[in-house]
Amino acid sequence: MTVSELNRLDRTEFIEAFGWIFEESPWVAEGAWDARPFANLDALHAAMMGQVERATAVEQLALLRAHPDLGTRARLSRASAGEQAGAGLDSLTPEEFDLLLRLNGAYRSRFGFPFLLAVKGSTKHDVLLALQERMESSPDDEYQEALRQVYRIARFRLEDVIADD
Repeated sequence: MTVSELNRLDRTEFIEAFGWIFEESPWVAEGAWDARPFANLDALHAAMMGQVERATAVEQLALLRAHPDLGTRARLSRASAGEQAGAGLDSLTPEEFDLLLRLNGAYRSRFGFPFLLAVKGSTKHDVLLALQERMESSPDDEYQEALRQVYRIARFRLEDVIADD
């Protein structure tokens, strides 16, 4: 789809087409629709990020929590499954899988949401290292980093579905 084509979508069509970009949070696309017409992909991405930035802390936390734990095989959206497979998280050894489960649990316990990383271009080793390193972050810093990662994930997803005019 091109930017010109997405600008011609009505609200319902737009939400159906882009409501999945921010994991299980179609409210982001719904709010961004009001910023149409979009000049380009950057403008669409900025409008969507703006919706998240203006959201309440409760809404932002729900968005973070809507993402699955990396490396788990349950409750993955089609987009998340493809992204994780691209990073090799679908081919972890039993030892790596056990380590990832333990780290995911410790991370979720410490911060209250799953570890978020835009895994495109990463390997399973990059993911494990990032998870271990970010466990040392302060809760406030990690909350902001998690949102940055959500924005990166959304950008990658938009780039996958929107072509230049």
